[in-house]
Amino acid sequence: MSPPAPDILFEDVTFGWDGKAICQRFSLRLRGGKTSALLGRSGAGKSTLLRLAAGLLTPQQGRITSSLSGELAQQIAWMGQRDDLYPWLSVRDNVTLSARLNGARPDKKRAETLLAQVALEGLGDARPDALSGGMRQRVALARTLYQDRPVVLMDEPFAALDVMTRLRLQSLTARLLRDKTLLLVTHDPLEACRLAHDIYLLDDAPLRCRPFPAPDGDTPRPAQDGAVLQAQSQLFERLTCD
Repeated sequence: MSPPAPDILFEDVTFGWDGKAICQRFSLRLRGGKTSALLGRSGAGKSTLLRLAAGLLTPQQGRITSSLSGELAQQIAWMGQRDDLYPWLSVRDNVTLSARLNGARPDKKRAETLLAQVALEGLGDARPDALSGGMRQRVALARTLYQDRPVVLMDEPFAALDVMTRLRLQSLTARLLRDKTLLLVTHDPLEACRLAHDIYLLDDAPLRCRPFPAPDGDTPRPAQDGAVLQAQSQLFERLTCD
């Protein structure tokens, strides 16, 4: 039985570029097993927070920890806006890439099961260039699931997709990553209102965090739900008025 997904704690984190503070004594608790969405203007520092959590950047002060024992970076899987599939590898080999990088034997049966879960059954031998953008992003989702990490960081994973494909991928992601600790950076108020249990608005110079009430109900929430649409409108207004 897998341990419960951990809380993630930003504790008095300070970080900056070229003498400019991006965040200064920044603190935030992300609830374990829940989806937290970060929204704010471009350049506010949303992706910087993701990279700090992933260990790709090092805080100049403070720390980022997990409520599970062990190094946080080893508990994380990452999914970005670009699918970053290797064109010379098959879909199946892209899904199992983490095993290869860790010197482990790829579990092809598990990869096929995950491909079936993301509605790509029978396409394990295909090359990425034979797939649509939405299909490639589903491969990226299967690759993220293959790593089986308790924490998932997502940096605008559906921004490049058309509206209907985006809605389908949002719903699929919410179902397959249920009970993970998911930190989602997005510019889409509807995406945040459909997927997140906790929504945060970020202001920069230096970074500050304001909670916004997420709609009630289980995720993924229906896009046409009245409460979701009302929250989307209010969130959009908050984003455009600040």
